[in-house]
Amino acid sequence: MNAGDAGLAFAWGLASGSGLLIGAVIGLYANLPRRAVALVMGFGSGILISVIAFDLMDEAFGHAGLLPVVGGFLGGAALFTVVSIALARAGARHRKRSTRGRDGANARAIAIGSIMDNIPESIVIGLSLIDGEGVAIATFVAVFLSNVPEALSSSAGMKAAGRKVSAVFRLWAVTMVLSGILALVGYLVFAGLSSTATALMQAAGAGALLAMIADTMIPEAFEETHDAAGLVAAIGFLVGFALSHGLA
Repeated sequence: MNAGDAGLAFAWGLASGSGLLIGAVIGLYANLPRRAVALVMGFGSGILISVIAFDLMDEAFGHAGLLPVVGGFLGGAALFTVVSIALARAGARHRKRSTRGRDGANARAIAIGSIMDNIPESIVIGLSLIDGEGVAIATFVAVFLSNVPEALSSSAGMKAAGRKVSAVFRLWAVTMVLSGILALVGYLVFAGLSSTATALMQAAGAGALLAMIADTMIPEAFEETHDAAGLVAAIGFLVGFALSHGLA
């Protein structure tokens, strides 16, 4: 562990979280077609799935073996699902959808849900710096790209529900800073631990990410693009594969 890498973890987490502010600006002022938002969401889903398979799970398996990785993966997915169910009951079921605000969803639940969605992504950014080889570019690109449509869609929904623009920006600004803090936490907490402990956290993050993708991102993409969602996600997966293997 060193201060330089810790600073990089915060900086990369903050940079990936900046996609939230960019998405908020677009969602509040650009009035993009919902289909375009959904296409970006599907593309980001594909990249994230690639990161889960080729960066997180593959590396975790190499350090800890099959059974610990399976346990960590299922634990992360289960934890995300339990919290997501609780948030859905509180009014944040469709927190990534641009039509959400018309359903009168609870703003506080939406905010908490959006922050929760970013927890595994940001921690994974920090974990990618532990080996001392710098941030995993595929992971950063995937998280950044998934953040843009998330904030875009959510901001459009909150605007439609009559939320103040300043309140929407505050939400995403806080979430962006938290992204940096969580990436820093991911690095600081696990940098001094064994490779097995780090692998378990990677697997748990992978499980939580996949649960988040299936629960929130893919439904949004399919709702507007239907049959095109699969192709767009496949293209995103290939881009993630290329980035993971140094081909782009």
